[in-house]
Amino acid sequence: MDAPERHPRIVVGVDGSDASIAALRTAGSLAGPLGATVEAWACWDVPPGYGLYLVVGIEGFEYAAKQSLEQALADAFGPELPAFVQPRLVRGKASEQLIEGSRNASLLIVGRRGHGSLVLGSVSSACVSHAHCPVLVVHAPEESTHGKRGSHARKSDDGQ
Repeated sequence: MDAPERHPRIVVGVDGSDASIAALRTAGSLAGPLGATVEAWACWDVPPGYGLYLVVGIEGFEYAAKQSLEQALADAFGPELPAFVQPRLVRGKASEQLIEGSRNASLLIVGRRGHGSLVLGSVSSACVSHAHCPVLVVHAPEESTHGKRGSHARKSDDGQ
């Protein structure tokens, strides 16, 4: 007997950066052809050393993550969220939560926030190394000295 078909699930790490917005757009373009749902995960936690907030309340951290997620979704998809996109707030360290979320995902997409041209950020590096499904790392749109480049502007091989 064949195993039942799973509905493809794409998990996207969202932190509000240009790279994570690009990751959301990439997930959106893949979702249709794959018949997949997109789960947009915004991970949040109380920063280390903020014990006072545990007494006063941590709602501000969750609220900030929710606002960032909502803005990123609006930037990626416009005012109407597509039906295949499901926003999700997750408390915990982003790398750990996304790796755990990858256990039941068909694809994990994260933005690249690393410094320099060859270095991945810590979250994308951890996900590439430890995820339980394929990982796609999406770069932020390139910027020039005159602002953001259009989608058609590309550098040539000689850097011009």
